[in-house]
Amino acid sequence: MKLRTLQLTTAAACALLVSGWAAGAEAERPRTISVSGQGEIQAEPDRALVTLGVEARKPRMEDARAEVSKTVDAVLKLTRDLKIDQKYVRTTRVNVQPEYNWDNNAKERNLIGYYVSRQIEIELRDLDKLGQLMEKSFDLGVNSVGDPRLDSTRRRDLEREALARAVADAKLNAEAVAKAAGARLGAPRTISASSGFVPPPMPMMKVQMARAEMASDAAGSYQSGQMGFNGTVQVEYDLIPNTTP
Repeated sequence: MKLRTLQLTTAAACALLVSGWAAGAEAERPRTISVSGQGEIQAEPDRALVTLGVEARKPRMEDARAEVSKTVDAVLKLTRDLKIDQKYVRTTRVNVQPEYNWDNNAKERNLIGYYVSRQIEIELRDLDKLGQLMEKSFDLGVNSVGDPRLDSTRRRDLEREALARAVADAKLNAEAVAKAAGARLGAPRTISASSGFVPPPMPMMKVQMARAEMASDAAGSYQSGQMGFNGTVQVEYDLIPNTTP
């Protein structure tokens, strides 16, 4: 009988201990609020990445390579005439591919010629020259052109500024929620952030006219839009109960 009384007493003590720990844990659980914030900066691009391609197909490989080399040399001279810093101009190696035609009667393929290509990659730091570069390159024989990729040399700084605005926006959101809940905002506990940018629309020609006519006023024939730099944050703040009546 004494043993049973001891067991009941021990069980009651354990239950009381667990109950007290749970109450303490509940009391120590921090009160927090989690909010998001958005920030955005608009800026004009100040550089363009331009890829100009030259392709030729000829029965003889030497003829195809000569045509491509002639055009590439002319475009490189154009970049010098436009006073584009040559450290921002790069040419890729020559790509040569034989081309065949299948003869159904003989059941064999016959060599019909060669395809030769090469690219010129230019980082243009003066967008006023974009129109001249594109239009005169066409005139020189460039026959494969990628869309200019507009960018900003200040991209990282602009993304950081967008993130700073996002943090300020998150704090305003948290303060509004805390005030509505009858509490005050404490220090931030955790912050997660991401940033990026939205490129502007591709440069478009303002007017339609013959290429020869555009060459004289090519500097103004292209215009770029605004780039959007954005930041997003998720912030968890301490929430302090408002004890004042």
